[in-house]
Amino acid sequence: MIMFKKILTLSLILGFIGIPSLAKGKADIGNKINDKEYPSAEKVLPEKTEKTDNPITISGSVEKNIDMTLDRCIELALGNNPQINSAFQDMLASDARIKQVWSNYFPQLNWQSGFTRIRQLQLSDVFGRNLTYNYYLAGQITLQQMLYDFGVTQNQATIKKLDYKAYKASLAAVINDVIYQTKDAYYNLLLAMENKRVAEDNVNKYELFYNQAIAFYKIGMNPKVDVTIAQSNLSNAKLNLIQADNSVNLAIAKLNNVMGVPFINKYDVKERLEYTPVNITLNQAVDMARESRPELKMAELKVESAKQTVKLVKKSYLPTISLEGQYMRGGKHINSNYGYSLGGYLTFPTVNGALIRNEIKEAKYLYDKELAEAQNTQNAIYLEIQTAYLMLTEKKAQIPVAILQVKQAKENYELSYGRYRVGEASPVELRDAQVTYQEAQFDYYNTLYGYNSAKAALEKAIGKNLVCEDEPIELEKKS
Repeated sequence: MIMFKKILTLSLILGFIGIPSLAKGKADIGNKINDKEYPSAEKVLPEKTEKTDNPITISGSVEKNIDMTLDRCIELALGNNPQINSAFQDMLASDARIKQVWSNYFPQLNWQSGFTRIRQLQLSDVFGRNLTYNYYLAGQITLQQMLYDFGVTQNQATIKKLDYKAYKASLAAVINDVIYQTKDAYYNLLLAMENKRVAEDNVNKYELFYNQAIAFYKIGMNPKVDVTIAQSNLSNAKLNLIQADNSVNLAIAKLNNVMGVPFINKYDVKERLEYTPVNITLNQAVDMARESRPELKMAELKVESAKQTVKLVKKSYLPTISLEGQYMRGGKHINSNYGYSLGGYLTFPTVNGALIRNEIKEAKYLYDKELAEAQNTQNAIYLEIQTAYLMLTEKKAQIPVAILQVKQAKENYELSYGRYRVGEASPVELRDAQVTYQEAQFDYYNTLYGYNSAKAALEKAIGKNLVCEDEPIELEKKS
């Protein structure tokens, strides 16, 4: 009789909170979960949708949302990032400096006119006094043409050409770096959005727990402290949601800054973090870097430029062969006379043997320095490739473990949730299960972000995009 009363009381309680009573079902308390109230164990994380419920908007925008993808972000960055424009202008300026050097072979034209009043310092024997007269120069035209400088101009032009190629490589390096920054900022935004979804899901769950705690308290099944605990958990969840929402806004600001469009109109982020496998060996990555990494080309160009500088300094002793012609008109009156001169010149520079000898030594030392810098650049790039490759391998190995942790944490949470609904579990046990499930989701998304960020870092390290042959793997496809 007592057992029957307990069963009847428990049935009334379950019926009050909306769970089928034992009188209507068999002994499966805690095993059945309402799919509408909570998704099944197969769907571990929030489902992927084609369009976000809350589009990311930039304040002040009234236009239609832009569909934003990673490719679209890279296009905006390449067209608007000021670092790229700065490097491009450096390249154009370097090209102009090449033409400046070749201008040594162009004729130089000079025009001069003036007026001079002259009073002789010595007395004139004829007139017995100092003579004073005016001297007019109506015009003096000088035309000078350099014929040959024994390869000095050619060496200077070669150095400027190497500088131009170095600036082109520098532009490629800046573009490579901006693309990496854009990818990393975009993946960071996706991570922030995933964390926000988890935070929103936690708020919904804790609201459900809070309502159930009140229901249990009203029927006298649980004490008041359970309501207080549920209320505290809900408040913490809402606080975490506020922080997650702010993290999304900060990630948007960072991405917009990298793209060079801080005041861009509102846009919808169409993608989510996913795992796209990349199959590449360390040796393949190094081989790609030798062909594609701009910094390696820059190092080689700097070495060659230093070599040309040594050759140029050694020609400091050599003369210059040139022609020069002048035509003058003027005299005591503005148009009283004219004159001209025409000649060829072999002009030797002012020679300071000690200075030139030490300039040659300096150029040789700088050449040796560039050789060492080139080796250092090669070593640094190899370390960068190793670091990115090992990080990519680590995150790739962590993804299956992270997926398993999420599934295990979800199953544990569902068991605790079912036990709590029938009064077998405490709020502390349910909270611990929920926290474990939440942390497992965060760890999974952080692992996905780390993998994609490491992939972007490896692409930057080798200077080339990696083509993924396999289809992206989503969590729901993993068994």
